[in-house]
Amino acid sequence: MYELTLITVLSSPVLFADDTTLPVLDPGRGRTKTGRLWCYAVDPRPWNGPGHPAAAYVYSENRKAEHPEAHLKDFRGLLQTDGYNGFKRATGVPHALCWAHARRKFHDILASSKMPVPLAEEALHRIAELYAVEANLSGRPPDARLAVRQEHAAPLTDALHAWMTDRLERVPGGSNIAKAFRYVLTHWEGLTVYLRDGRAAIDTNAVERQMRPVALGRKNALLAGFDTGGRHWAIVSTLIQTAKLNGVEPEAWLTDVLERIVSGRTKRFQLNMLLAWNWKPHATD
Repeated sequence: MYELTLITVLSSPVLFADDTTLPVLDPGRGRTKTGRLWCYAVDPRPWNGPGHPAAAYVYSENRKAEHPEAHLKDFRGLLQTDGYNGFKRATGVPHALCWAHARRKFHDILASSKMPVPLAEEALHRIAELYAVEANLSGRPPDARLAVRQEHAAPLTDALHAWMTDRLERVPGGSNIAKAFRYVLTHWEGLTVYLRDGRAAIDTNAVERQMRPVALGRKNALLAGFDTGGRHWAIVSTLIQTAKLNGVEPEAWLTDVLERIVSGRTKRFQLNMLLAWNWKPHATD
């Protein structure tokens, strides 16, 4: 089930990608090391696309770009990420980036300052206007989403780009607000892909949501048992999160799937029927 889910996810036309740390035991050294859990998520519902929501996780011993390069070597669709260069290298083409990450730069400035920061407040206000355009677009087809964005969001992003470019020249180059402006302007191409492709989202929340259970599990379990434990964590996370995304109770689904496979009721060529989005709880083989 894991391999089938992973293959299906990585062959989707639109893919969200992210990664997070995963502490694992380091044999022979008496301590832990930091592994990596990569998450690839699909959710065609916001753009009324084909397929089903799913999340697939892959473990690696580190964060080297060679890992997403291997995962995505055959991927040819639209990729949306937080901007990590390893993902860009994996596809070799520009991909959609995340306005939530851009917004966070300015939010952090306000959160860490004891004084008002008008430029950060203005940036957040302008980004909020972009999100307001998205409010009623979920579930609409790509062409309809694109038409609304071109009419309403494109003028806002043009104005935002001009405003940030102008203000960047007026603030100290080493200041946090200058760094936030430069982040947005440097990543502008990726941040505006969603204005040219109606399938894209304004942010990567589709995959960020699938990272939250990992963070909670990491907090509760503290660590995984060696690299093997990390790989098992990836498998279990894939099965459970994909079941939940499709409205399936994970324990009931996994119990039935394992019984069918072990008993031989479902043959290998029929395994596709047992994927979370195809599964019927009381179906007869």
